[in-house]
Amino acid sequence: MDALKPQRNEPARMERLAKLPVFWGLEGKRVVLAGGSDGAAWKAELLLACGAELHVYCEESELSESSAALIAKSPMLTWHDRSWDADIFKGAELALADCETDAEAERFYHAARAAGVPVNIIDKPEFCQFQFGSIVNRSPVVVSISTDGAAPILAQAIRRRIETLLPLSLKDWGALAQVIRERVNLRLVPGSARRSFWEKFVDRAFTERLDDGSEERLLTDIGTQASREGSSAGLVTLVGAGPGDAELLTLKAVRALQAADVILFDDLVSVEVLELARREAKRMLVGKRGGRESCRQEDINDMMIRLAKAGKRVVRLKSGDPMIFGRAGEEIAALEAENIPVEIVPGITAASAMASRLGVSLTHRDHAQSVRFVTGHSRQGKLPENIDWQSLSIPSVTTVFYMGGRTAANIQSSLLAHGMSASTPVVVMISVSRTNEQRWCGSLAQLAAAVERLGVNEPVLIGVGDAFRSASVAFSGTGKEEGAVMFAQKAG
Repeated sequence: MDALKPQRNEPARMERLAKLPVFWGLEGKRVVLAGGSDGAAWKAELLLACGAELHVYCEESELSESSAALIAKSPMLTWHDRSWDADIFKGAELALADCETDAEAERFYHAARAAGVPVNIIDKPEFCQFQFGSIVNRSPVVVSISTDGAAPILAQAIRRRIETLLPLSLKDWGALAQVIRERVNLRLVPGSARRSFWEKFVDRAFTERLDDGSEERLLTDIGTQASREGSSAGLVTLVGAGPGDAELLTLKAVRALQAADVILFDDLVSVEVLELARREAKRMLVGKRGGRESCRQEDINDMMIRLAKAGKRVVRLKSGDPMIFGRAGEEIAALEAENIPVEIVPGITAASAMASRLGVSLTHRDHAQSVRFVTGHSRQGKLPENIDWQSLSIPSVTTVFYMGGRTAANIQSSLLAHGMSASTPVVVMISVSRTNEQRWCGSLAQLAAAVERLGVNEPVLIGVGDAFRSASVAFSGTGKEEGAVMFAQKAG
């Protein structure tokens, strides 16, 4: 069981933060603002939207048109026709100012600090204890984005992207959550039952239109979940982590990672993918990698069964797609034998990622009438004995060998022995979609020597067939000799 111990540096549950994101309740609280510029008016509008009792200190001659309009229409705003002084901070929750000079900003900053009031000087981060992020407003759902002042335009771009992802109806779903929260807390104790209810709530919020019957259906769900609460049965979800690039993860996979109590992950799962998991989830490396010490499959099966019977929501996180050379069949059979529910979340398999990175269609109708995925690594650590080499030796069959690094020489000799031309296009990709990705394009005659030069310490994928001819032509167009190694960094 020593193989179950962490064997590599794990990502921290919380990486370093430039600033602590805090959502501050201001309903009915006194907030002071010095200045009457357009920038001050925008901050005033934001504070009023939070229910603050806002006091603005500014001489009339310095009021902008937008500030004057806001004063005229806002009953929660009190305007003081004078400059600020040290007395304004008494009883204030926050203090803000728009100061033209650094000297004035420094005076206001120190006066607020002396009064024990958190302070923000607009557009002068060196005089700010807190900062405002770029906001996506679906209140009570509020998203705030900060770049710590380094790139405000980037924060705005992120906000625009999030705006497109969050439906406007999320505001109503958030309000409904506030209405039913007390009933949920009374009926469901903290733990898996309560979390399961809210996960279903979230799925509905993103997929259903809120109507008159929504609240009644949710209350029915509370009762159903409460009736199951005595059961300690957990759940195992087999999740495909894809080839490594976290952006290739499916939304369903992210939701599974966010809902997990325990994550059993393979050695090939990238740190970037693990970063998307729920921070509270326990992460356990169950390394399975060709040519290295690995966990026994039986030990992994036993661990999943034990954790699920303890009521845990377990994610078995596998590189690529769990249903393609991921030994998912053995795990599903072991779990079903113990009556443990199993869910499957497919992932992007390495061959698909390879095709996209090369810009190659594996089933291009001018070159390939079929595509086959073949394991290059059997239980005995060598090529399976029952491979139909005769059918694979037809150039119009696109073949992708998984885990074929250590058997590349045998793959080459077997294909040649069964009549495949030595000039047949071949592609080798290592760590496809990752920052250390490498690729080689050449011919079948050069395959074994190329893999030997590249090395086999990282995941190796070998593509054979006429479908890869376009990749070879594109590579030869770089001016490098055929069969040279090409390194490609993942696109940002």
